[in-house]
Amino acid sequence: MQAGQTHSKNPGLDLPGRVRVSLGSAMVLGLLEGKLEAKPTTVYLMTYRRGKCVASCGFCPQAKRSRGRADLLSRVSWPAFPIVQVVNGLQMPVEKGEIRRVCIQALNYPEVLAHLLALVKAISGSVGIPISVSYQPPNRESIRLLAQAGVERIGIPLDAATEELFDNVKGEYVGGPYRWEEEFKLLTYALEVFGSGKVSTHLIVGLGETEKEMAKVIQRCVDMGVLPALFAFTPIPGTPLEWRSQPSIQAYRRIQLVRHIVLNGIGRFERMRFDEEGRIVDFGVDGRVLQQIIQTDTPFLTSGCPNCNRPYYNEKPSGPIYNYPRGLTEKERSDIPTLLGLERSSKP
Repeated sequence: MQAGQTHSKNPGLDLPGRVRVSLGSAMVLGLLEGKLEAKPTTVYLMTYRRGKCVASCGFCPQAKRSRGRADLLSRVSWPAFPIVQVVNGLQMPVEKGEIRRVCIQALNYPEVLAHLLALVKAISGSVGIPISVSYQPPNRESIRLLAQAGVERIGIPLDAATEELFDNVKGEYVGGPYRWEEEFKLLTYALEVFGSGKVSTHLIVGLGETEKEMAKVIQRCVDMGVLPALFAFTPIPGTPLEWRSQPSIQAYRRIQLVRHIVLNGIGRFERMRFDEEGRIVDFGVDGRVLQQIIQTDTPFLTSGCPNCNRPYYNEKPSGPIYNYPRGLTEKERSDIPTLLGLERSSKP
């Protein structure tokens, strides 16, 4: 039996005793005390098991090859709590409108699908709130079952921008269970089940791709109807990629602009120009349009499902901030054209 295929006719029997909760989410739910600089508007949960994920993703502390802490995902701590306590904790912040979505991150292990189905039904049976699941489905059936259970949106993470990087970071070259083209087939089927705009993928900037390669895969996803969400690579101690640096903030801002331009139909990858090293030198839109886009703040906010702000997932509050969990200050906004050299390029 493949990882993730287990399920039963009575999902209540499969409800695990515990679930991991991101630190900020735990504070919003009243499970922990602490000060939040930016409150999450989505509650982020992660399936719990003793031991590591069976996958081999080089950036992830949950992976079987990682020596990292089992309570980490990216730089965020995810303490475990009884599921009943978490579900009960959702009711008040949902009623107040403080929480508008639940997002469940799924590890890969034999019972994960059964755990996901039971958890989704427990939440939807207690509170009326949209539920997203980030999951590497082993087959079409698992996608269909999640939709039947009440999942509103599904994310199937590609993470890498090219097939070669994919294989080196999470695929066959590192003993991972995932295959590049198979992921696109599953994304295509998920679109049939959930509908265009209800399927997303994660793309991590800084795994060794060029800006041109990242722009190309963003265009491919958008053309399919898949929503690409951007993350900045974050080196975590104990992971195989702990030696790699985070991407430059300039490169990340350029990719954020590419995503916004492509996603909103303002321009296309084919109209953009890149230098010999694959860096963006022309976004394929008028300079004044680019300045107007920057003034909206939207490209630089956390990208993902509606009401996902994922505070400080890739960064410390002291910065540099890759994905803003709130609107930019006037200084932050005005610094971006200078950072990217757009003030010069936009002049007539």
